[in-house]
Amino acid sequence: MCSIIGFSKKTRSVSDIRPYFERTHSRGPDMARIIETPTGYLGFQRLAIMGLTETGMQPFSLDGDYVVCNGEIYGFRALRRRLMEQGYTFQSGSDCEVLLPLYREHGLDMFSMLDAEFALILYDGASGELIAARDPIGIRPLFYGYDTKGGIVFASEAKNLVGLCAEICPFPPGHYYAHGKFVRYADLTAVDHYIRGDLDTVCKGIRDRLIAAVDKRLDADAPLGFLLSGGLDSSLVCAIAGRVLGKPIRTFAIGMDTDPIDLKYAREAADYIGADHTEVTMTRQEVLDALEEVIALLGTWDITTIRASIGMYLCCKAIHQRTDVRVLLTGEISDELFGYKYTDFAPSDEAFQQEAKKRLEELYMYDVLRADRCISVNSLEARVPFGDLDFVKYVMSIDPAMKRNTYGMGKYLLRRAFEKDRLLPDSILWRQKAAFSDAVGHSMVDDLKAFAEERYTDAEFEARRRKYAYCTPFTKESLLYREIFEKYYPGQAAMICGYWMPNRSWPGCDVDDPSARCLSNYGESGK
Repeated sequence: MCSIIGFSKKTRSVSDIRPYFERTHSRGPDMARIIETPTGYLGFQRLAIMGLTETGMQPFSLDGDYVVCNGEIYGFRALRRRLMEQGYTFQSGSDCEVLLPLYREHGLDMFSMLDAEFALILYDGASGELIAARDPIGIRPLFYGYDTKGGIVFASEAKNLVGLCAEICPFPPGHYYAHGKFVRYADLTAVDHYIRGDLDTVCKGIRDRLIAAVDKRLDADAPLGFLLSGGLDSSLVCAIAGRVLGKPIRTFAIGMDTDPIDLKYAREAADYIGADHTEVTMTRQEVLDALEEVIALLGTWDITTIRASIGMYLCCKAIHQRTDVRVLLTGEISDELFGYKYTDFAPSDEAFQQEAKKRLEELYMYDVLRADRCISVNSLEARVPFGDLDFVKYVMSIDPAMKRNTYGMGKYLLRRAFEKDRLLPDSILWRQKAAFSDAVGHSMVDDLKAFAEERYTDAEFEARRRKYAYCTPFTKESLLYREIFEKYYPGQAAMICGYWMPNRSWPGCDVDDPSARCLSNYGESGK
């Protein structure tokens, strides 16, 4: 994970902008550099993952063009060989060094060619323009704003731009910025026609693509680790990785010290696949002590995201402090594709599909944001196999009638796809879904709610929540989170489009809390 920043104009000096850039030092603790372009600046903070020597340090340059990129370019070795045949030379083992030759050959069409998770800023020496782009899901973060002294500024995190820009905006995934405007180059949610094959054929397509997605994300020059909750998604990623690598992998799980649910399932999965497994526990006080820090690093006021981030942050903090792991594979993005507990209530096939489309398009403000910030603030890199472009496009194209839970078990297609491989015990493969913020222990959310309840009287709550016209807090917990957010990101609440909640227009989903525990079908999920 790295940090990038780019200024289109020289309205400030390098010494002026350096403090803003250093706010994300943890994303790239190995080396930092800010260079002047003929019109502005480019900055890069490096966490060395591919090509560990100093030759992999960015910005890369080519005949007056410069680029900084926080990303992983999958299949870059084949791209590099092809470019070498065309006469280009390379100085490092970094995957991102292929970007400028690709841009020279393909221009702005390059972005739709990349199999990658990335955010980049490129200075075109011929035009004198700054170009920026972000991967189709938004796995790698990028924000922008207009400097109070003129010019557009791009940066990895919103915190880089606080005090620099009056309004901070998330860079839209699947877009590039060039010639002064944003252009969408990819839409993974667009489906021309549905795949309506038999179950075995469709499941084989899921299986083959997920295995390929995990396989390509195991390519790293730095040590790998895996977050393992004991749920279906992270367990599958770990089991596939262990099978592909042919050796024990390092897995990590976290839970409350009093009532963890996930820890026993994570241990069972780890034992089954022969992993080198580490458990981390957290106390009520550790949760409360971490709350403000987590909101500050996330840059959100959303209830679900904050709840789910506390355990992830504390787990990643322990990994950073106790191990040499630099890259973590995670199980995010499966829910958006295959369904949550609440999508069992979808009133029609098309409603299910449209909900998946909405969740995928907004993912960069919720689960993807959570995974990136919790991991990167601890100087680690996140890789997300379920976010593989080919995998996402395939699953989105499956007939929603097949994806809906008409089988008595959510995510049935994903489970069936790996049933014959025996990668996991049936108790894990067919375990009911439990949301991470609940499964670390129900006491965590209960403790957070109780803590917020103690902070405000009913009268104080009513008076203080009405200060916020945009996405007005509706519980004492949401007010607490909003007030902490405003302390670090004053006036920037619109960076998040709304509270992550079940689709309240559906029967059975009109709840006042995002926890799946509020749904009638929660059942055995929390046991």
